[in-house]
Amino acid sequence: MLGFPPSTEFNKRILKQKFYENAAVPAAVKRLFADQLRCIYWRNKLAVSTLNLTAGERVTEIEIFELCLTGPKLDEAVLRQIDSEIPYHILFVLSYENKVQAWIGCKDTSANSSAKVSRYLHTDWMPETELSLTISGLSLEAVYDGLVRQIARLQGESWSAAYSIAENIQRSAEREKLQKQIAALENKIRKEKQFNRQVEMNAELKQLKKNLEQLTKEEL
Repeated sequence: MLGFPPSTEFNKRILKQKFYENAAVPAAVKRLFADQLRCIYWRNKLAVSTLNLTAGERVTEIEIFELCLTGPKLDEAVLRQIDSEIPYHILFVLSYENKVQAWIGCKDTSANSSAKVSRYLHTDWMPETELSLTISGLSLEAVYDGLVRQIARLQGESWSAAYSIAENIQRSAEREKLQKQIAALENKIRKEKQFNRQVEMNAELKQLKKNLEQLTKEEL
């Protein structure tokens, strides 16, 4: 499906209950596993033992899990629960009716972290024969960063190679915040009756647009 080397293939079914049998898992999350997931397969393992690569302090293995869904939507809480149970980085492939999506979390697995995901990136639904990702780099960290950037590109993110993944995520969040502020302010200006207030808000709008333009230029 992804075109990864045969040496990385694992193809082992995992009981989905393994990820939520802990009593501390909220009942609502357990229901999501029961209602939205049919089964889970561990498709590939990208590791020193399966590829001629070196490990790093941040990325020592990358697991590829296929999640077979009961419908076209999966609550992100399911992915977060699985990621919280696995100390390695995970590339998720969601499958439903011969179509797939690739999801990957920007996951911090450093020693002082509890393997938290700051954000998920994902592709659109596509025929399973069209999903192809490239393994590139000399280390597992480089492979992981490459997978994140490929999925970000497929999602339509305009990431710069000059910035790290964490920096690109932060800049994307800043850009989205500015875009929301601009849209909200434009809506207020259309409704405002007082001319003086319109002038003030237009000056503020101009500055927000200038900030967004500057942020965009820095990414080119």
